[in-house]
Amino acid sequence: MNAIPVIDVAPLITGTADEARAVAASLGRACREVGFFYVTGHGVPPALRARVFEQSAAFFGGPAAIREAASFSGPGGNRGYIRLGGEALDPDKPADVKEAFNIGLELDPEDPELKARAPFRAANLWPDMPGFRATMLDYFNQVWRLGRDLHRGFALDLGLAPDFFESRLDKPIATLRLLHYPPVTTPLSDGQLGAGIHTDYGNVTLLATDAVGGLMVQDRSGRWLDAPVIQDAFVCNIGDCLMRWSNDVYVSTPHKVVSPPGKDRYSVAFFLDPNPDAIVACLPSCTSAERPAKYAPITGAEFLRSRLEPTYAAKTM
Repeated sequence: MNAIPVIDVAPLITGTADEARAVAASLGRACREVGFFYVTGHGVPPALRARVFEQSAAFFGGPAAIREAASFSGPGGNRGYIRLGGEALDPDKPADVKEAFNIGLELDPEDPELKARAPFRAANLWPDMPGFRATMLDYFNQVWRLGRDLHRGFALDLGLAPDFFESRLDKPIATLRLLHYPPVTTPLSDGQLGAGIHTDYGNVTLLATDAVGGLMVQDRSGRWLDAPVIQDAFVCNIGDCLMRWSNDVYVSTPHKVVSPPGKDRYSVAFFLDPNPDAIVACLPSCTSAERPAKYAPITGAEFLRSRLEPTYAAKTM
């Protein structure tokens, strides 16, 4: 494919069974052929999305003390502020030219997994900013709902029960990530990018971007394609966990961010990974005598840990 498809998912959410199957087939083609697709008709209010970007810009542009008070908790919790140079998505290249703030699933203080410090169960680190927490949690819940809707389409396409993934995504390792790419005003180190070449780790990513652009996607032939900005659409892509789950029927796709010189770039990514204890084993519809299972079963937490730790290795938090 030489373009990223645009898919209206409204019929998947509110349409007839036949309409939902048609959307599922479009999602499946995109997941097999390019690994990226745009989503429209998703139902996430544009006004809420705008507030998220406003709050994000205020956070990154505000006093450093507010950001440092919510410093990154480490890969085990995966929450809080990651300062410039604190991450390398391509571990073989210099640190990425970006800063980030991670928000995970909000848990009740008495949640037994939180109290037991289970993997990827941690309290969110909220900055001292009016309205920030409420806005981000509202958005988190909206895109989490959309992510589950997309999984209903994946299930239909893969010949599974429509609700197959629901019990595996009802308490997920999900991360809402605010990203700021500061203006590039001096030459970067060799191989250094806003975000290094990588594939995403989880099941699916839902990305909202500003108008600046800079996302590039590698097609199956190895060419790099610009991902144009489509207003109010989400750029979505398959991650390594769903690729593994589907026995490589769906394929994750390398991508990178090349920030345009002299401009701030903001984006908001939602990474939907399965529940920590969900067993990621080859789906029954994705294996046959001609296509044996390629991967051993693994839990959602074990898989994510294996991918996160190299990203932060030897980086100063």
